[in-house]
Amino acid sequence: MSLPMESPVSFANVGHARWWQRGFFTSQTAYVTLALLVLLVVMHFASPYFFTEGNMQNVAKNFSFIAIATLGATFVIITGGIDLSVGSMMCFSAMITSMVISSLSTPGMPGASLFVHVASDGKTVAANFPGLILLVSMLAGLGTALLVGLVNGFCIAVLGLSPFVTTLGMLSIVRGLGYVVSNGRGSFPSGPDADYFYALTSGDLFGMPAPFVYLVILAAVMAVVLHHTRFGRHVFALGGNEKAVELTGISVVRVKIEVYVIAALAAGLQGIIVSGWLGSAPANMATSYELNVIAAAVIGGANLAGGIGGPFGAIIGCVLLEVIRNGLVLAQVNSYWQQTLVGVIIILAVLIDRIRSRMT
Repeated sequence: MSLPMESPVSFANVGHARWWQRGFFTSQTAYVTLALLVLLVVMHFASPYFFTEGNMQNVAKNFSFIAIATLGATFVIITGGIDLSVGSMMCFSAMITSMVISSLSTPGMPGASLFVHVASDGKTVAANFPGLILLVSMLAGLGTALLVGLVNGFCIAVLGLSPFVTTLGMLSIVRGLGYVVSNGRGSFPSGPDADYFYALTSGDLFGMPAPFVYLVILAAVMAVVLHHTRFGRHVFALGGNEKAVELTGISVVRVKIEVYVIAALAAGLQGIIVSGWLGSAPANMATSYELNVIAAAVIGGANLAGGIGGPFGAIIGCVLLEVIRNGLVLAQVNSYWQQTLVGVIIILAVLIDRIRSRMT
């Protein structure tokens, strides 16, 4: 006796999601990218100078001055944390680098005899191979950033302190140390390797601004790390559900410390690059930059609740902010409106993401 065949179950709703519910358009980054494209078209018609080669060079260089730090801050934000010490770290790292390069280039200063000597004509010349002073100086600046990142990570991951409170305190501590070591005065890179320093930080590579080239390389590295390594998976998992990550045996403490170190190193490198563009490392350098960095990351799609973010979104957020700033300058609008517009864009970005989430 044969049994009746059951009718097959229909899954007509599977694979028929609307276009804004699939792929790239499921992210806030997609909408910010579209907004940027619209803004670029508007700027093209609003000013004949916007798409000139010189202005494009300025835009590429200027947004790179916060984008590298934004990449580092995005690591922290993906884990559900925040780093408010970015601006102070930029200043302090740049100041240490500048002071070390000047100190090692001055005969009579401690350690300078290992690097320079005074020639018979009275000129100070490098005693070792060119670039050694620069290398040691940059390692000193980045080493300082590494130490601050370790302190931030230890306080947050091991002692269990709030990321907001910890990094807010570190913002004040590091800025204060900058004033202490410099007596409130700026530091100017000098000596045999000063030209190398300026060439690497504010010169051109392959016909493009050096900071932009560094940004592209670091963004590519970040993309690989986040999406193709175990560490990257742990970073996203930590931002998604920290309690669940602990149950899987992943070292939450190690991952948290590592992301804060990455953020500090990115900020330190950013500060060194900016000081090359400025020609000095003033004590008030990068004041409030942490606001621009966090704003760019959030606008680009990083979620302050954790679990979402990436290098493309971080760069898009930085570009959008710079295009707005550049447009205001070309339109001869009071530059103070920039901060107002940044705040409006942040709120709109969050609002659009909330509306999109409800539609999915």
